[in-house]
Amino acid sequence: MTTTVVIADDQPLMRTALRTCLDAEPDLSVAGVAGDGAEVVRMAARLRPSVVVMDLHMPIMDGIEATRRLVAMAGGTPVRVLVMTSFDLDEHIIDALRAGASGFLVKDATPEELVHAVRVIAAGHAFLSPSITRRLLDLRAGSMPRIASDGADPAVAALTVRERDVLRLVARGLTNLEIATALDLAPSSVKTHIGHLLAKLHVYDRVQLVVFAYEHELIRPGWIEPEDAAPGPGPSAGHHGPHHVDRTTDVPIR
Repeated sequence: MTTTVVIADDQPLMRTALRTCLDAEPDLSVAGVAGDGAEVVRMAARLRPSVVVMDLHMPIMDGIEATRRLVAMAGGTPVRVLVMTSFDLDEHIIDALRAGASGFLVKDATPEELVHAVRVIAAGHAFLSPSITRRLLDLRAGSMPRIASDGADPAVAALTVRERDVLRLVARGLTNLEIATALDLAPSSVKTHIGHLLAKLHVYDRVQLVVFAYEHELIRPGWIEPEDAAPGPGPSAGHHGPHHVDRTTDVPIR
């Protein structure tokens, strides 16, 4: 099956480079290119691509608003968005993730990384480095709304204790296998808990779970784990917090 892609970038050279890279793959096809956010929304409504590769900083309508409109588009196959940015700490990335983007890639990424990211997102997964997610959320910590996490919020109150434990570890960037080890669970159980979280919180991928956890203060931006706090296997591990795992490369995280 061929994955259709639309590219949105206000720089003609970048549009050409991205198109050349993606069209070289037998399973990917660029259906169109746009120079601003308003144009890509119109184009996507007509073409219904699987993935839109979206620049954040464009005229007429920026990539954040365009992402919001694409994700909310009714009917047909959902359009998923891969945000492209010049800097890995662009504070606008958080707004794009809140708007519904499925991940982001820095523009100095290799062609192989771009192709991989498009394939991962087209398959319905999120593409984002957990360590960079945390750094971005730290960057925006001061502007995040304060939402009570003591059960007053209905969405949080609906979660079981175990689901909250899993959600906190997802927000800290741990993989399913690492979460399973920290909480002494089977990996299949972790996957089930994450499925329940996605359904209960009405979000569609792991990136949105991370944003939810920070915004509802289930984990605090700027957290630091001491070396002696790393848990070993056992039911109580989730109450001490996992060791910090720093990842410097973008990987699919669902």
